Amino acid sequence: MKNLVRVLILTVSASFLIGCAVVREGEVGVKRKLGKYSDTPYTEGLKVFNPFTAKIIKVPVQTENLEVSLMLPSKEGLNIGAEISILYNVIPQAAPDLLRTVGMNYESNVILPVFRSAIADVSSNFFAKDMHTGQRGEIETAIKEHMEKILIDKGISVEAVLFKSIKLPPNLARAIEEKLEAEQQALRMEFVLQEAQREADRKRIEAEGVRDAQKIIAEGLSPEILQFKSIEAFMKLASSPNTKVIISDGDMPMLMDPNAMETGSNTKKINERSFYKTE
Repeated sequence: MKNLVRVLILTVSASFLIGCAVVREGEVGVKRKLGKYSDTPYTEGLKVFNPFTAKIIKVPVQTENLEVSLMLPSKEGLNIGAEISILYNVIPQAAPDLLRTVGMNYESNVILPVFRSAIADVSSNFFAKDMHTGQRGEIETAIKEHMEKILIDKGISVEAVLFKSIKLPPNLARAIEEKLEAEQQALRMEFVLQEAQREADRKRIEAEGVRDAQKIIAEGLSPEILQFKSIEAFMKLASSPNTKVIISDGDMPMLMDPNAMETGSNTKKINERSFYKTE
């Protein structure tokens, strides 16, 4: 019985002398013993240490999203309201050095000051309208590169700088909208003019085709062909069963109504022509 009590006492005493820490996925553990950080971080798992002389500090190494709201200075001197996300992560192997040089408050001590400096340098090279157009991505990339140059040596990797929203001054926003509307109107008018030009070209080509066809027909109508066509017409009229008067000068037959010739006041006597009456 006494031996069992002794074992229990030793076990309880040992539990007070041994500390445990669980390092989860997405973080590393850095052991600090007697105020000094170890050089090699712990990965996920159960870690045992002496709680009286050591401590394990957990540092997140997954992607973190730091959201910032601030005013951006533009090239023309305007202040543009913006909401920006900074995506970053702590490099696992560099976690001990980060704790030694910066500490756990690295967001407020390093990331934000570097970000504010970088964004002031970059945004002042762009006009306010550029932050609201296709150059927005160029601005984001430039800010990221500025930050990366400083933070990579601290053990922090900047993955991206993203503009969540841009709030332009009311007068500038209205001017941009009016410009975009004017550009849309200009594009619409250009389309209408192009359609009109295509229709004019179509009509011109059609007219040229008709003109060329008429020219070909006119060139093909020689006197001999006209005389042949006259004879054909004369023969068809002569073979018709209806009563009619054919007046011809030998070249071109002309059909007239006999009744009109007898009663009409405009009938003229034609000399030196041949009259043929067919039944």
